[in-house]
Amino acid sequence: MVERVTATDAALELIEVLKQKYGPFFFHQSGGCCDNSAANAYLPGELTIGAGDVHLGEIGGCPFYIGRAQYEYWKHTQLIIDVIEGHGGTFSLEGSEGKAFHTRSRLFADAEWAELKAAGLVSD
Repeated sequence: MVERVTATDAALELIEVLKQKYGPFFFHQSGGCCDNSAANAYLPGELTIGAGDVHLGEIGGCPFYIGRAQYEYWKHTQLIIDVIEGHGGTFSLEGSEGKAFHTRSRLFADAEWAELKAAGLVSD
């Protein structure tokens, strides 16, 4: 099955560092207001996940969510979470590491989209 969200090796390494430092956490794809559409990492209780959020999958053993309205714009793309040097969103756990999670994306191929539709994971 094609994944709706993936992570680069650099992102997976940073996730492991953060898990050792903070314990379990989750991601939420930002809407872009203050943090440039970044994938932010939050500890349980720091952000409420609810019916307005879509669970895209997991990266590095951490759940990954996106707001439903933003998901409608991005549902045809696979999110690829990477890491860049510098400080990204001020709300995300990795800020103290001098790194920032960075979201890249690519359109799903027709066959991948058909697979996701057949699995009931997306709709036109």
